[in-house]
Amino acid sequence: MNILVCDDDQAIVEAIGVYLENEGYQVFTAYNGLEAIEIIDNQTIHLIIMDIMMPKLDGIRATMKIREANNIPLIMLSAKSEDYDKILGLNVGADDYITKPFNPLELIARVKSQLRRYTTLGSLETKSHVYQTGGLVIDDESKTVTVDGEAVHLTPVQYKILKLLTANAGRVFSMEDIYEKVWNETAYSPENTVSVHIRKIREKIEINPKEPKYLKVVWGVGYKVEKI
Repeated sequence: MNILVCDDDQAIVEAIGVYLENEGYQVFTAYNGLEAIEIIDNQTIHLIIMDIMMPKLDGIRATMKIREANNIPLIMLSAKSEDYDKILGLNVGADDYITKPFNPLELIARVKSQLRRYTTLGSLETKSHVYQTGGLVIDDESKTVTVDGEAVHLTPVQYKILKLLTANAGRVFSMEDIYEKVWNETAYSPENTVSVHIRKIREKIEINPKEPKYLKVVWGVGYKVEKI
């Protein structure tokens, strides 16, 4: 397994690298978000450890960029312990969060847990046409959607929206992002169009659309499919 460690503190990168290598992992290192993205584009990476505060491109923006095309497990690392930073990191696509200073054994345990989940459930590379969170499953090869084994019938636009959000479960998309990615055109006041489709999708996939389990609003930001 190849693990990318990205932190602007060289001592921390080296220390984490030693522990990971002792566990048999191949370690790649980066010192800002731009370097991390370049490595991901050119190497097969199975897990990322990403610091938040870095020069050139911080961990939050780097994670958002990575999540546009990759579902690699990502553990966010930061000196900040406030709930806001944790929530922000998880909302943009981090799978886990650990605060500095950390116990190296705890970090290794979290790495193993994420890799176990990644290999057990199947990654986008090995199951590129299947997206799943909880009981919600989308098979993009057959263009089918099921919730707890029950078929759900969506319109083509509803399917595209749900697929976008489920393939990036945990990541928040603004209405503009959703419109531009689904309709493939520049968004001009897309609020009504997107919100109507979101409401219709909820009516079809949620037991109680007013208290959704899967398709949730992040007030003032946009929508996401919950990672379960």
